[in-house]
Amino acid sequence: MGNASGSTVDDLQAVEMHLWYKKFMTECPSGQLTLHEFKQFFGLRGLDQEANAYIEQMFRTFDMNKDGYIDFMEYVAALSLVMRGKMEHKLRWYFKLYDVDGNGCIDRHELLNIIKAIRAINGNENQETSAEDFTNRVFDRIDINGDGELSLEEFVAGARSDEDFMEVMMKSLDLSHIVAMIHNRRHSV
Repeated sequence: MGNASGSTVDDLQAVEMHLWYKKFMTECPSGQLTLHEFKQFFGLRGLDQEANAYIEQMFRTFDMNKDGYIDFMEYVAALSLVMRGKMEHKLRWYFKLYDVDGNGCIDRHELLNIIKAIRAINGNENQETSAEDFTNRVFDRIDINGDGELSLEEFVAGARSDEDFMEVMMKSLDLSHIVAMIHNRRHSV
């Protein structure tokens, strides 16, 4: 799998890495987590179509070598990146996650569906700003060339150039609820 995503796996202390490995192997004796196990383990069943599609996209993003499984190193790399990674790396990872069709750009439909899915998963669908308004605000602020798609450069630069926007975006598009659930569940086994 390698260290292709620039993750901070190497920053983890050996003791913590051993604990994570022990917990992972307790839950996944085969050493590989399938999509079905991922959903079942984290209680991510019975979600609406958009939320389910988002969970599947998250799984595919964690599955860095695209073999249909999340192995231990992929698990640690994903958790380490989301929990401890530099903001630049997190933004690149979020971009990859949100680029559902893998064409190198995020369009309005992709972003809108992801915002709705994350809000549904996190239980905060009734926010002050609607998902549609938030999506429009994102595109108004960071779609520099006005083509209706966000390139990686626009996404990262837009988040970096406006602290208020970065805060709103990171809260609205936050994965920490799921990552915390993953991390806490692993430590409680």
